[in-house]
Amino acid sequence: MISRIRRINAFARLGQFINEKQNETVIEEWVAGAKSKNNWFIPANVSRSLHAIATRYLDAAELEKWTGKYPEPTNPQKVGVVMAGNIPAVGFHDALCVLISGHTLMAKPSSDDQVLIHAMLDKLIEIEPELADSIRFVERLNDSDAYIATGSDNTARYFHYYFAKKPHIIRKNRTSVAVLTGAETTEELKALGSDILQYFGLGCRNVSKLMVPAGYDFTKFYEAIEDMAPDYINHHKYFNNYEYNKSIFLVNRVPHFDNNFLLITESPTLVSAISVLHYETYNSLKEAQQVLSESEEKIQCIVGSESTGIPGIIPFGVAQLPALSDYADSVDTMAFLSEL
Repeated sequence: MISRIRRINAFARLGQFINEKQNETVIEEWVAGAKSKNNWFIPANVSRSLHAIATRYLDAAELEKWTGKYPEPTNPQKVGVVMAGNIPAVGFHDALCVLISGHTLMAKPSSDDQVLIHAMLDKLIEIEPELADSIRFVERLNDSDAYIATGSDNTARYFHYYFAKKPHIIRKNRTSVAVLTGAETTEELKALGSDILQYFGLGCRNVSKLMVPAGYDFTKFYEAIEDMAPDYINHHKYFNNYEYNKSIFLVNRVPHFDNNFLLITESPTLVSAISVLHYETYNSLKEAQQVLSESEEKIQCIVGSESTGIPGIIPFGVAQLPALSDYADSVDTMAFLSEL
């Protein structure tokens, strides 16, 4: 097993490679390849995701500080990782955790996101050839000693069945929520628009529901995000979803708001369909916090102003910029790996 500092340096150099201007042609090839396999992965989103990973995850100082909190495993294991593919390179954080902790990665990328995961890990091996023995792409995970699997609530039941006898982390569906007070600035509402619509709302960190004060007027929010319209009206998969959901609302006479690319409807449900945003009203922030606490296990993050006093709330506009220690489902992946 190569030293931790060499592993950190390899990942830091991968981050530098992604961000360096002279490598733009290679990154553009990765971006085009990802788009060719998945029409949701438009070039702007793929580039955004890659550069966010390079900046937020692959900084040498941050990696040292992060890994320094965890002991090295005394007996490196083969860790099977079933990766999600809902947004570009979403499975990379798990790969990073497994490899930087000193274990062997048995990677099963999603069919929706094979290009980026392969490209990034192949480049990592090119940077640090001794990592080649620690990275394996597999179709079956039978030989793994432990598992990390991300999927829907439905697939999680299968994962629990198949992986029950070995150490595992199994993740289910989660989504994110924003709490509004009515005092938000136009800039904050615009940033909220990104939290909702970036990656077409397909990520667990995308806001799919708003908690708003009773009588809230959505006009200011719609005005703040109106310049985002072309990105969504001109994307055929997204806009097909919008037209379908709008027709369902109209046929079933479901009360809703509409700005021609994002539908807003009142619902107690956390998860909303693509192009639809749910909202629920509250009479006090204490009441809003109580509602959210009852669904804590289904919420990935809560967006809003610190002034709400809601614990763990994050600012508008950063939902899709997690830090290294912002673990999916709030389960500390590195702690799990250090204890194997």
